[in-house]
Amino acid sequence: MAELKSASIQSTAARAETEAAAQDLSAQIAALRDDLSKLSDSVVAISQGAKTVVTEEAALVTARVRDKVREEPLFALAVTAGVAYVVGLLSRR
Repeated sequence: MAELKSASIQSTAARAETEAAAQDLSAQIAALRDDLSKLSDSVVAISQGAKTVVTEEAALVTARVRDKVREEPLFALAVTAGVAYVVGLLSRR
């Protein structure tokens, strides 16, 4: 009978330990979800910032190219012809 009580006490202790571990695991999962949510928000903010920078740079380069073409149309035509020639050579191979 004493062995039965001892086994029962050990079983109760094991259940309590298991429940505590399960609660700890649940808390860790909740913290991980919170961290992932924050990380996702950070990635979105970074990507939006990068998109803005790239858009501004593209607009600036486009404006510079337009100005250069207006200033030197023959040079622009020669560069375009040169690029077309090189692309034509590469496409033959």
